[in-house]
Formats: sequence, structure tokens, C-alpha cells
Amino acid sequence: MTEIFLVFLIYGLLGVIMVLVNKILGPKKTNPVKLKPFECGSPYLQDRIYPVPIKYYLVAFLFLLFDVEVVYFFPWALVFRELGTAGVVFMSVYVALLALGFVYAWKKGAFQWEG
Repeated sequence: MTEIFLVFLIYGLLGVIMVLVNKILGPKKTNPVKLKPFECGSPYLQDRIYPVPIKYYLVAFLFLLFDVEVVYFFPWALVFRELGTAGVVFMSVYVALLALGFVYAWKKGAFQWEG
């Protein structure tokens, strides 16, 4: 219990020290440009932020989906010989399901940018 308290105390003091050092050593001069609100990816003179097309989110989601599924190939490859025929059959079904999902996304037009 005392170790946990000690860790919280050390990191709390570290946070306070970092804030104080920033206050002491940080820049003091301001100008009108620094005082304007900052929008990530949008210059302050721009009228509005245009929405990101849904296609970017779809491609990112599909990338994460297939990337996470492909991660399971590595442990399977490590124990390939010990699994025998049953391991090959189960992995073949897994690959077939991955391929089916990929073909479905392809047929729905998830990988086409125009149109």
C-alpha cells in the first residue's frame, strides 16, 4: 500500500514540477495571432471546416478489421506442425471467411474512390 502511495506522490510532484518549470521558462510575449483560436487542420481564416468523406472512415474501418484478423496468422504459423490436419482445416475455414468478407466489401464498392 505504501508503494502505491509513493508512486502517486512521485508522479504528482513530477506533474507540479513540470507545470512550474513551464510557467518559469515558458514564453511570456503574446501577439494577436497566438491569441486566435486554433482548429486542428483548419487555418483560422477559413470560413468553415469541410466534412471528411465517409469513404475515409470506411477504408480505415476495413483496414483495422482485416489487420486485426491477419494478426492471428502469426501464432498459427508458430505451432503449425503441432496442430496437424485439424489446424490446417480450421485455418482454411478462417481464411475462407476472411476472403468472403473481402469479396463482400469489394462487391459493395468499398474500395472504389469515385462514384
